[in-house]
Amino acid sequence: MQSTVHATAVIGQGVVLGEGVTIGPYTVIDDDVEIGDGTTIAPHVYIASGARIGRDCRIHSGAVLATAPQDLKFAGEQTYLYIGDRTVIRECVTLNRGTKASGKTVVGSDNLIMAYVHAGHDCVIGNNVVIANSVQFGGHCEVGDYAVIGGLAGVHQFVRIGRFAMVGGIARASLDVPPFVMAGGHDSFRYEGLNAIGLKRRGFTPEKITLVKNAYRILFQSGLLLGNALEKVKSELPQEPEIREILDFFASGQYGRKFIRPYNN
Repeated sequence: MQSTVHATAVIGQGVVLGEGVTIGPYTVIDDDVEIGDGTTIAPHVYIASGARIGRDCRIHSGAVLATAPQDLKFAGEQTYLYIGDRTVIRECVTLNRGTKASGKTVVGSDNLIMAYVHAGHDCVIGNNVVIANSVQFGGHCEVGDYAVIGGLAGVHQFVRIGRFAMVGGIARASLDVPPFVMAGGHDSFRYEGLNAIGLKRRGFTPEKITLVKNAYRILFQSGLLLGNALEKVKSELPQEPEIREILDFFASGQYGRKFIRPYNN
């Protein structure tokens, strides 16, 4: 199927369009951009060099993609923004490309990124993620598959949010959020229990949910120091994939970033 480009759109010489791409009025796409089959780009979108966009994405008006990172250390290196397939990017979203630290910002497939979201340089966002309106990510953030981020949340640079986690709206997310839990709070960002409803909706069995709940009961409610609690989880609970994922998340922390705790001040 032939692509459709509106007469008022400005398309760089090096742009590679797949089949059936639609580009609306007054959109500007710089050189060195690749757009996959069936992707629809609304009017008044700007896509800078270095964007690699998958198939069947929908990019709404006012979105600005793959612009230079907001990092004083950036010196014009060739870096990229990768977006997977079937991702929806709503109005006025801004996604910066990477820096020399990783060379790329990555957004996976089947995501819904709502209006006015910003993701800074070198962020890695997984698949099937829902990011509500006006969420702001600093650089180097990581978001696991099936996570949900509530509107107006601010996520500090280098923060990691695990798979199936849920961060509440207007949260000040300054601490790592492990998999399968809920976190929230503006003045005090903290653990707010297991994301049990989300897990059930995603097909987790009652037995799996109970197992994960028992792990976090040890980690956050036993009164043990975190290191001792992790050892207890490792020694006393069945080492199912979900338990190993929790343990690996805590073991892979970096930059001195702390983890959420109940009623953290």
